[in-house]
Amino acid sequence: MKKWGLVGCILFIQLIAIGQTNVANQNWHWKDYVKDTVHGISLRQAYEKLATLSNKPTPIIVAVMDGGVDTNQLELKSRLWTNTKEIPNNGIDDDHNGYIDDIHGWNFLGGKEGENIDKASDEKSRIYHKFKTQYEGVIIDTNKLNKAQKKQYLVWKEAAAEIEFSEEDAANLQYIKMATNAVQKLGNIIIKEMNDSNFNVVKLEPYQPVGRVTLDAKMAYLRTIQILGVDKETSFSDVMSDLKEYIEGKEKSAKSKTEAPAPIRANIIKDNYESLADKYYGNNNITGPNAKHGTHVAGLVASIPDSNWNVNSLYPSIQIMSVRVVPDGDEYDKDIALGIRYAVDNGAKIINMSFGKSFSPEQIWVDSAIRYAAAKDVLIVHSAGNESYDLDIKPVYPNPYSSFLNDTANNIITVGASSDYFINGTLLTDFSNFGPKIVDVLSPGNKIYSAFPGATNHGYLQGTSMAAPIVSHIAAMIRSYYPNLTAVEVKKIIMQSTWKPADQNMQFSIPQKEETKSLVQIASSGGIVNAAKAIQIASTFATNRSKKNKSTNSSIKTNSSN
Repeated sequence: MKKWGLVGCILFIQLIAIGQTNVANQNWHWKDYVKDTVHGISLRQAYEKLATLSNKPTPIIVAVMDGGVDTNQLELKSRLWTNTKEIPNNGIDDDHNGYIDDIHGWNFLGGKEGENIDKASDEKSRIYHKFKTQYEGVIIDTNKLNKAQKKQYLVWKEAAAEIEFSEEDAANLQYIKMATNAVQKLGNIIIKEMNDSNFNVVKLEPYQPVGRVTLDAKMAYLRTIQILGVDKETSFSDVMSDLKEYIEGKEKSAKSKTEAPAPIRANIIKDNYESLADKYYGNNNITGPNAKHGTHVAGLVASIPDSNWNVNSLYPSIQIMSVRVVPDGDEYDKDIALGIRYAVDNGAKIINMSFGKSFSPEQIWVDSAIRYAAAKDVLIVHSAGNESYDLDIKPVYPNPYSSFLNDTANNIITVGASSDYFINGTLLTDFSNFGPKIVDVLSPGNKIYSAFPGATNHGYLQGTSMAAPIVSHIAAMIRSYYPNLTAVEVKKIIMQSTWKPADQNMQFSIPQKEETKSLVQIASSGGIVNAAKAIQIASTFATNRSKKNKSTNSSIKTNSSN
C-alpha cells in the first residue's frame, strides 16, 4: 500500500512529490560520505571499483512488484525485461505459462476485457465486513474455537477496533478540509497575478505582489503551507492534488464501518479469490491507471548514472520485470503470492516489494511464496513501511517471520529509510518503521529523485518505498558481477558493508518528535547501505569461494589418484 498519513499534528502525505530542486542535490543518495560529507550510498565509488574487475556483468532480472511501470518512460524502456518466448500482441499464450502476451511482466489487477483496479479498500475494512454478521454483537467463547477459528476471530476484533473513526480523526479531517479550501482560494488569487499555476514557496517567497490583495494572499499561503508541513518546493497543483486525495481517503475511512467495500475485484478481475489455484487472471497492461509510484521505484532499481561517469560498459545488465499487484489501497494477498511465483518462474533473481499493510488474512499464501522464492535462490527486498511503527512489536506484512510455518525467511532484506543533515538536520526520518529484529538496514529514503510517468519526466518522492529499490540496485550490481553468490550471501554482504557511526550508541534526533535513537535501535546492521563497500566485500567473498573450490577440487583429484 502507498502509505499516507499525518506528520506532527497534521503533516500529510508521506510519499510527497517535491518538484524541481537544486540540480546538485538531485541524486544526493548516490553521494559518498568521505568525499561529499553526505550519507549516500557511494555509487560512483562502486563503479570505480567495478572498473578494476576483470569479470563482465551478466544479465540480472529484477521484478518490481508495485502499482505499475510506465513502459513509455524512455530511460526505463530499454531496460524492461522481455519475454522472448512470447510473440507480442497475438492473443496467444505462446510460452504456455498461463499468461497471454506477458511481454514485459503481468498485471494481476486487471480484467480480461482490459479494465484495471485503481483504488481499493484497506484490508481491515475487507476483514471487518467479511465476518461482521458472524461476530458482531455475538458472545464468542474462544475456548470452544479451534486454533484457526480463534486466530480469525481475534484478527476480526483487531480490525473492528482499528476501523473506528474517532472524534479526533473527524476533527483533523474537518481541519484539513478548511485548510484545503483556504489554500485553493489563496492559490487562485496568486495565480491570477503571477500567471503561474505551478508556483511553489521557493518561487513565491521572493515575488513582490503588485496589489494588496495578492500580498495578503501570499503571506497567508506561506503561513498555511508552513503549518501543514509541506515541502517548500511542492507545486501548488501538487499541494491541491495531495490534499484532495488525503481528504478522499479519510472520508472513505469515516464510512468504512457502516459501508462495506465495493466489490471491485468481483466486478473487474472476476477470479475465485478463495482459491489460489485460480491464478490465470489479469492482463498484460503492466502500466495500469496510475504508475507514478511504480515508475519511480523502477527508476531507482535501474539507478541510471550520469552520462559523464562513462560507465556504460560497467553498468550491470539489469532487466526490469513489472508485476502489477499494488492498487491505491491495500494489496490483496493472493496477488502478492502469485506475483512472487510469477517473478520467480520467469527468471527474476531479485524482487523489489515497496508495499505493506497491517493485516494479512491469507498470510500463509504469501509466506509459502516467499519460501518458494528462497528455494529458487531469489532475494526479496522489502520496504519497512512509513508509520513510525516498532516492527518488533507491531507486525507489518509481508513479514520474514511466519506464524503459520513457525520460521523466518532468510532471503528477505527489510529496509528502513535514512536521511541526511543537509535535508532535515539528522540521519533519521520521522516516518520510517524500525526495529532491529525485523529491519535489517537503512537506505536513503528522504527526497529521492527518480523517473516519473511520461517520456522524460522525473521528480521526487520519499518513503521506505524509495529506500528499498536503492538496495535492490546494489543487490543487482552484486548479482550481475558475481552471479555465483547466493541470495543469502548477497543479503549478508549488504548488511556487512553498511556505513556506521564510530560510536554505535550515538543518538540521532527524529524530526517532528522529541526523541532520539541510535542506528542500532532502528536496524540490526546499525548502518546505512554502501554500494562501494558492498562491491569490495563481494569481491572478497567470491575470491575466497574460488580458492575454497580449487582446494576442494584439488583434494578430490588427489584422493581419486590414490
